[in-house]
Amino acid sequence: MSGLRLNQVTLGAIDFAASVLFYQKLGLTLIVDSAPRYARFEFPSSPNGGEPATLSLHGVEPNWTAPKDWPLIYFEVDDVVEFLRVCDLHPITKPEMKDYQWFEADILDPSGNRIRIYSAGEVRRFPPWRIP
Repeated sequence: MSGLRLNQVTLGAIDFAASVLFYQKLGLTLIVDSAPRYARFEFPSSPNGGEPATLSLHGVEPNWTAPKDWPLIYFEVDDVVEFLRVCDLHPITKPEMKDYQWFEADILDPSGNRIRIYSAGEVRRFPPWRIP
């Protein structure tokens, strides 16, 4: 099925500030800064000429151990409900609009890895809280 796009991978960050600096040093551009809870970066370019993929950091406690369903992988589609129907996928979370303006549902792959299927349109790259 066409239209499925990798958007982001979300990682836990024990030392949030150090993690932000690390990914900036790698050349990623910080586009959302909600320290110490959340940060999002864009990669410098997309190899196929499309929109660049992103990487997110989610602040966690020092004694944090990654749960079984991490990392969280985001796949973007134009229509979440239609994509789930056509692919005969059964989400583990109800498809719904979130307060951050993404419509999403989670599925599990056969090994139990969590994949978030979502649609965000322009809000994906240019949310109201994006750093100018």
